[in-house]
Amino acid sequence: MLNDVLKTLENRSHQMLDRLKTFLRFRSISANPAYRDDCQQCAQWVADQLRFAGLEVAVMPTGGHPCVVARNQHQPGRPTVLMYGHYDVQPPEPLELWTSDPFDPVVRKTPSGTDAVFARGAVDDKGQVTCHLEAVTAWQAHGGLPVNLIMLIEGEEEIGSIHLESFVRQYRDVLRADVCIISDTNQFARGYPAITTGTRGLVYTEVIVRGPNRDLHSGLFGGAAPNPANVLVSLLASLHDPGGRIRVPGFYDDVIGLTDDEKRAWEKLPFSEQDFCKDLGIAATTGETGFSTLERIWSRPTCDINGLTAGYQGPGAKTVIGSQASAKVSFRLVADQDPRKIRDAFIKMMQDQAPPGVTVEVLDHGIAPAYRVSPDHPMMPAARKAIEIGFGQSPTLIRSGGSIPIVSTFKNELGLDVLFVGFGLPDDNVHSPNEKFDLDCLYRGARTIAVLLDELGQKKG
Repeated sequence: MLNDVLKTLENRSHQMLDRLKTFLRFRSISANPAYRDDCQQCAQWVADQLRFAGLEVAVMPTGGHPCVVARNQHQPGRPTVLMYGHYDVQPPEPLELWTSDPFDPVVRKTPSGTDAVFARGAVDDKGQVTCHLEAVTAWQAHGGLPVNLIMLIEGEEEIGSIHLESFVRQYRDVLRADVCIISDTNQFARGYPAITTGTRGLVYTEVIVRGPNRDLHSGLFGGAAPNPANVLVSLLASLHDPGGRIRVPGFYDDVIGLTDDEKRAWEKLPFSEQDFCKDLGIAATTGETGFSTLERIWSRPTCDINGLTAGYQGPGAKTVIGSQASAKVSFRLVADQDPRKIRDAFIKMMQDQAPPGVTVEVLDHGIAPAYRVSPDHPMMPAARKAIEIGFGQSPTLIRSGGSIPIVSTFKNELGLDVLFVGFGLPDDNVHSPNEKFDLDCLYRGARTIAVLLDELGQKKG
């Protein structure tokens, strides 16, 4: 049966691309309320695709953008698999840096000479969700899926899955499964497919410094009235020591280091510091001293300023002391750091260091713990074999520097471990202009998911 499914996927490659292009045309930008209807329409489209595959489907409210939940006819004695993805996308700005319209998908050559579809959401996550949709549809066309399937496609991942935790808690009985599959991660490199065994956690905040009750003339008041911009940059500069370590009290108390086996395995990966810098247009990497670039990205916690706002931003000069300054600050965390502990320590640090004459408020824009799955997990052999067949090569075990907030909820509320089987590439421009998804990754990804469902179906539920 599997061979028939794989043949169907091969014969449907053109239809697969057409379906992905339609998916990519929806401006499902979850962060912008102006696109609420677009998100709703996109969810309905996903639901229609799953109904076409013969699944029972519901578009369910969440308090924000809806979730699409689908399932086949469950049978006793089979494992139940939860497949998770998201249909929402990041805002496309800055638009002037796109070679083509971000919501008018175009296939063209990449600098590596491969064919790829370029559009916002191409790889994050609509292209990878399409791999799931196509594999499920192909199995349904050949007598039905070999597992009990639940699909959960949400519309708020790009804004921290802000309503999904309560949704999962409310519908935990509907969503219970034996394992979860997520394709929202990368391969290590072209020609090096991978299974991701861990993602970093996240603390996202906004620091607001308020001073005078109005903007002031810097000549008349400078040197006497507190300047929120000066205070803010001083606070932000205090976050790192000269060696790149983060100065938030207690920040490293619970950090788990790499095992010797992990360290040796990563050192063998074909990573080029020179190529990494060349791709980014930088002269050198930075970060915590004593660690390699891969270790910094995958296994070390970080702190970054994601946005700064203060004073006059228009053309020309305006000598003003702004009454307020703000910064978006995020922390990427590793196991076993507690995001609440880190958030609270950061807030206290900012407020304790505030000088007289200003107030400091820190807004919480979301937290999520890091996640790790054991390389010896009993479902791991199925993922390995699926990638070997789908890509023709054994996978590398890697970690991701990014965060997928919902995985901790799956673990806590549903008792679920997650298999991260992703098909993106490091040069896919995730969250950046000219985002892409290589067509070869699309087709091989669909094959991999089809094989993975077959492999999981051979296990007892």
